[in-house]
Amino acid sequence: MSSEKLTVRQFFARFPNDDACLNHIMEVRYGMRHVCERCGKEATFHKMSERRAFACAACGDHVYPCAGTIFQDSRTSLQTWFYAIYLFVVTRHGVSGKELERTLGVTYKTAWRMGQQIRQLMEKADGFAMLQGHVEADEAYVGGHRPGKRGRGAAGKTIVMGMKERGGRLTTEVIPDVKKATLRDVVNRNVEPGSVVSTDELMSYGLLEGDGYVHGQVKHGAKEWSYYDYRHGATHSTNSVEAFWRLFKASVRSTHIHVSPKYMDRYLSEFAFRSNHRAMRNAMFDLLIGAV
Repeated sequence: MSSEKLTVRQFFARFPNDDACLNHIMEVRYGMRHVCERCGKEATFHKMSERRAFACAACGDHVYPCAGTIFQDSRTSLQTWFYAIYLFVVTRHGVSGKELERTLGVTYKTAWRMGQQIRQLMEKADGFAMLQGHVEADEAYVGGHRPGKRGRGAAGKTIVMGMKERGGRLTTEVIPDVKKATLRDVVNRNVEPGSVVSTDELMSYGLLEGDGYVHGQVKHGAKEWSYYDYRHGATHSTNSVEAFWRLFKASVRSTHIHVSPKYMDRYLSEFAFRSNHRAMRNAMFDLLIGAV
């Protein structure tokens, strides 16, 4: 899997029209040669001239590769859809609805809908796997500026939690509060028991030792950013997950201005997807097409 970015010129050379896009969907989802569900024979499938369909060479049965996907019944061309997905893959700070509107030449309503559907694709493509080994956990507050208290307890903010496996995956979710029961549930659902977990000094994280985790707390209030645990031979810090929050907040401010709590989980999934697959930039595109 190439780690090089697919350039705009390479993109349009690879997908010059809707037929090329349809062929790619068929190849990724089914393959141009596979066992036909109707006749049970392994056969090649050929593009039909006036339909978004392929016919079995053995029995003539039709396969519609766009069926059940975000492309089904969409009046937006496949090439436009593919280019929107391409923009989501190659960008670092995300793509706003207004930017999609300008770039694709569609209405804002269409651009907004396409963006939301692509974000849901990213969540679907990322799948789920328990984190293990050494995991950093940290919560953050995301939202527009309001006068008054900052940080924990600030009004009008959406509370989000992230967990990053050292050298591995990142997972995020929106949480209602930072109470002990809430954080305990999130960690237990996402982190394998026996893992090393690094957090800050929030008291709600004190439950982790009792749940079978090796827990280390970094005391940011005392200007501590990492420390070495001689008992378990682990260096505790939350630098990786905090770096993700810095990028996410900066991107929201610069690209989206504001994200509604209702859709926050989709934007988190978008940024987590890119973080988890940034070493395989070109393959991210096919991964999303396969998840449609």
